[in-house]
Amino acid sequence: MDPWPRVAWVLLLTLISDWLDTALSRDFTVKDIIYLHTSTTPYPGSFKCFTCEEAADNYDCNRWAPDVYCPHETRYCYTHHTMSPAGDSVSVTKRCVALEACLSTGCTEAGHEGYRVCTSCCEGNICNLPVPKNESTAIFSTVTPLNSTCSLTQVWMPRFTIIFIMLYSYI
Repeated sequence: MDPWPRVAWVLLLTLISDWLDTALSRDFTVKDIIYLHTSTTPYPGSFKCFTCEEAADNYDCNRWAPDVYCPHETRYCYTHHTMSPAGDSVSVTKRCVALEACLSTGCTEAGHEGYRVCTSCCEGNICNLPVPKNESTAIFSTVTPLNSTCSLTQVWMPRFTIIFIMLYSYI
């Protein structure tokens, strides 16, 4: 038999065994650690917002927004949208903010030139995708109620009172 087919089979089997070793081994490399680092959250409950400073429009802002987590002291995504008298975008600013920055959302006239400024806030991961354009979209939307700090007595005391009255009336 000719030696070339044997050599071809040995080379093919060697190539397949090398391929299996690389396909089955999964040791972390520096590239893997860098890739995974961006997907891990820096703290529990962390979130991301679109972030930009005075972008030309919403598309430019969202397209070039850095993919980073918001600082721990922030809780909301803020959007500031300035429009020309014709309704075209002049500038868009988006960032992570604390509650104080979200207390005055809505639309106002900016100067005598007819420019309009609308601000909105939202709570949630990347919730500031659209820009506010009018009063119905320039709002402060939350997932959790702002007065979520109710105590146990505020919740259970009325229930205990009703139960106590019902039990007392049967005695």
